[in-house]
Amino acid sequence: MRGVLSLYAAAFDDRETYLSAQPDDAYLESLLSRDDFIQLAAADGAEVVGALSAYVLPKFEQARSEIYIYDLAVDQAHRRRGIAEAMIGCLQEIAREMGAWVIYVQAITKTIRRSRSTPSSARAKT
Repeated sequence: MRGVLSLYAAAFDDRETYLSAQPDDAYLESLLSRDDFIQLAAADGAEVVGALSAYVLPKFEQARSEIYIYDLAVDQAHRRRGIAEAMIGCLQEIAREMGAWVIYVQAITKTIRRSRSTPSSARAKT
């Protein structure tokens, strides 16, 4: 799990979130044992080169669950090799076994910043 957190820190350029206050081993073991958390990792030898963290969300409106991909990253040197696609394929198999209704991910492709002219609005930085 520490390798996954290091990968996320580098991939998302966010050392503060992923490295500054990591939980202890007992917390991580407890999280990994939960039925509502899914952690996948791809390795090249001992190096973590890809990771996917997802949560299973029971729904209110119908008796079913959805899976939300919260974090997904591949080391820059290992991109364009099908690692993310393979991890998503593995997650799809897990979802089928669990009977999950859908898998979804929120992707952010541009940096968002506040507009100076209208503080309540946001626009994409191009």
